[in-house]
Amino acid sequence: MWGTLRERARRVRGVGGLALQAGLAAALSWLVVRHVLHVSQPVFAPISAVSTLAASVGQRLRRTVELIIGVTVGVLVGDLLLTVTGTGWWQLALIVVLAILVALFLAGSAAAVIQAGATAVLIATLSPSVRDLEIPRFVDALVGGAVALLVTAVLLPLSPLRVLNRAARPALDLLSTQLDATAGALADRDIARALAARTQLRENKDELRALIEATQGAREASTLSPVHWHERHGPVGRYAQAAGPIDRAMRNAGTLIRRAVTVIDDGEPIPRQLPEAVADLAEAVRVLKRQFAAGHEPTQAREQALRAVCAAGDAYREGVGFSGAVVVAQVRTTVSDLLVATGLTQEVANRLVRRVFGGPERRTGDRR
Repeated sequence: MWGTLRERARRVRGVGGLALQAGLAAALSWLVVRHVLHVSQPVFAPISAVSTLAASVGQRLRRTVELIIGVTVGVLVGDLLLTVTGTGWWQLALIVVLAILVALFLAGSAAAVIQAGATAVLIATLSPSVRDLEIPRFVDALVGGAVALLVTAVLLPLSPLRVLNRAARPALDLLSTQLDATAGALADRDIARALAARTQLRENKDELRALIEATQGAREASTLSPVHWHERHGPVGRYAQAAGPIDRAMRNAGTLIRRAVTVIDDGEPIPRQLPEAVADLAEAVRVLKRQFAAGHEPTQAREQALRAVCAAGDAYREGVGFSGAVVVAQVRTTVSDLLVATGLTQEVANRLVRRVFGGPERRTGDRR
């Protein structure tokens, strides 16, 4: 029970900033439309503001544009067809179908389609009894989206580095935990533990999706918010560029764990340096997480990752079987991915891995 309560409290803390942003944006958009534009019932502006903020972090500017496109399509299609066909149940159906098709053609997004359809319904059902509905509906969408962007960029901006840390932590924790489990499984020849690690790492789609969305959000926040402009080319920029290499590292670690299962199952030799290399790799992931969270240049993470390569080289020279050699190769490949995640180029990362493993003269033509 306490674990569930802690998890719920963690979720609340995670979206607390978003809730404050949504409340402020809804209130401000209502005030602008009600007291500046003198709209008697300012309903749609707060809805548009909250809808914009409800979009995935990093998609809010795009969501605002989609809202405006959807509303515009709904208004234009609704007005045009009402002028030609008049009102009625079949006219309503026709207007909604055409509005959705046009929005899908122009924007191709769910947000634009929903707004186009909803606006078309309002125009078709309320226009005969409510005068001048079209302009307020368009203005509400524009004001709501603009106020939402103002809140996120200027009035109550979220820290891009905090957004990235919150999203990257589950992915990096999952990777380091399963690599640790694999190292222990190799050391003890425990195939059940290796199989469990393989299964756990396979279920990483949610963690990776959250990380990718967070990188988009960090770029958006550091681009729109003057408070965070200075971070675009610093820790946030470096962190945001790491999502792709981390994704590749998780995939290559998955291959590593699968071959570790085969090493144990086939009874291949396991030099003590092999589980040490995997454990060093897990520690490199943890160090990378800590240095990213602190906004530091990840030099320690690079050093730790190269220790894993050194241990893998020792294991290879000590003597491994076919699958053991694949594990060694995947340690090298995963380290190369992590080095790229720290900001090195692929060429430099590969050169460092070759040098630490045993020198290019021992691996002629080897790219990692």
